[in-house]
Amino acid sequence: MCYHFRLSKEATELENRFQAKFAETGYQAGDHYNAFAHPRTPVITHEQPQTINLYTWGLIPHWAKNKMIQKSTLNARIETLSSKPSFRYAIDNRCLVLVDGFYEWKKVEGERKRQKYLIAMPDDEAFALAGLYSKWANRDTGEILSTYTIITQPANEKIAEIHSRMPVILAANAERDWLQKADIGNMPGSILKSISIR
Repeated sequence: MCYHFRLSKEATELENRFQAKFAETGYQAGDHYNAFAHPRTPVITHEQPQTINLYTWGLIPHWAKNKMIQKSTLNARIETLSSKPSFRYAIDNRCLVLVDGFYEWKKVEGERKRQKYLIAMPDDEAFALAGLYSKWANRDTGEILSTYTIITQPANEKIAEIHSRMPVILAANAERDWLQKADIGNMPGSILKSISIR
């Protein structure tokens, strides 16, 4: 799964890489975003492909009564997107989740501790993970909350040495295809051959 990522690039670097502009101030680069803290992080949606917005990690379906569901919607398995009630209505609400690395932990044989690994591009360039987003209205306050989930898939051979699943990493030339609702099975391959584990 993907519950921890890095986004250490400054706003201007992200704008140049993704050819989009931040819609608001407040973005701060960070070495470690933890999903369980439900941070607001940069995403690009299919509705606004030239804009970078800050959305909250942990998708809240429009029908949810409260935010409690967020802790179980941090990730969405690609195999069950169309069948899970939390995600099937949002399957066309595509977004790019901007990162420059993500973390996984591997159990160290014979020890209780786990080894932390950073999975990133060899040159530490920013890249995009496939995501879905939703807008949820708080029934008590009327506040509109924009939220997202990261789509995961079975790990490839390289990542499988650490974890059984991984986020869907989009090749740069597939990012716009994803936003335009292309079937991920018919899109160009991911950039996994270029991924560095350290």
